[in-house]
Amino acid sequence: NFLLNFAASKSDAKPRSASSTKRPTPWVEKYRPATLDEVSHQEEAVAVLKKCAAEGADLPNLLFYGSPGTGKTSAALALARDLFGPDLLRDRLLELNASDERGIGVIRDKVKTFAQLTANAKRPDGKACPPLKLIILDEADNMTTAAQSALRRTMEVCAKTTRFCLICNYVSRIIPPISSRCAKFRFKPLPQAALLKRVGEICSAERLTATDEFLRALVDASGGDLRKALTYLHSAARYAGPGQQLTVGLVHEMSGAVPPDRFAVLTGALDQRRTDAVTEAVRNLLLDGYSGEQVLNQLHDHLLTDQVRPRVLEQIGLADRALTDGADEFLQLCAVCAIATDRN
Repeated sequence: NFLLNFAASKSDAKPRSASSTKRPTPWVEKYRPATLDEVSHQEEAVAVLKKCAAEGADLPNLLFYGSPGTGKTSAALALARDLFGPDLLRDRLLELNASDERGIGVIRDKVKTFAQLTANAKRPDGKACPPLKLIILDEADNMTTAAQSALRRTMEVCAKTTRFCLICNYVSRIIPPISSRCAKFRFKPLPQAALLKRVGEICSAERLTATDEFLRALVDASGGDLRKALTYLHSAARYAGPGQQLTVGLVHEMSGAVPPDRFAVLTGALDQRRTDAVTEAVRNLLLDGYSGEQVLNQLHDHLLTDQVRPRVLEQIGLADRALTDGADEFLQLCAVCAIATDRN
């Protein structure tokens, strides 16, 4: 009887609709630029890439570098769509993250094998298509020197059939034989006006109620990184719930920034040069779970004035390096504050 009832309940169950099984997409991917025209505030690079897409066969090897979240990967993918169209994109494009696959074996196996394949000059939709393939190596500055040397040789041998697009944050970590073979494009950090415009468009598309103070705080917390701004916005919208107004406090919650009233306790003690109060304020911030790196960044913005002493900036740089290496947050922040309160 149990098996019969179970089979009957399964047969009576209604199939799920397509809308109910649709998986949610992160806004970073949902609003990723699909074309070169949608890339924000990189007019010079976009203008050159459009001409390269139009001429096709004259496309050089590319090297995109700049701060995170400025549109480097999006521009490379949009260029590939303009070149090959949606039908040939999977066959003509190889995208690898060089931080995960950064050894010489990847260059010899995946990259070299893909680069040696030939391609025709026809697209299914009838448009002109260059007889080339495109290999995108994201975070190429994490590749080993041996892997970059092997990549240089592959770029030489497969120059007639393949173009390479290297994406990195630090162009100085790319060996000169590779950087000299590429057309270099620097992607600038997005200014506040461009960030405000794009975030406002997404708020309108998602029907969010956001104040101007919230948008300005969101842009300040992102530091020119549009990907970070969208991540904070998505998290804040989910935290607040549908129909709720987004406030400045949500930005501090999502980004981990110290709220102004809490940070004012530390800056007030610094301005009064009260060492005991400064030490207590730093300890309280760290005990409340705020990141030492975040506190250091906000201290840098507070201390960066025309009258700032070189010793303070030097100590901030040393503390930042020490925190990256895993040093004690309390000691490093106290060292910066001690130099800042020193009257000499």
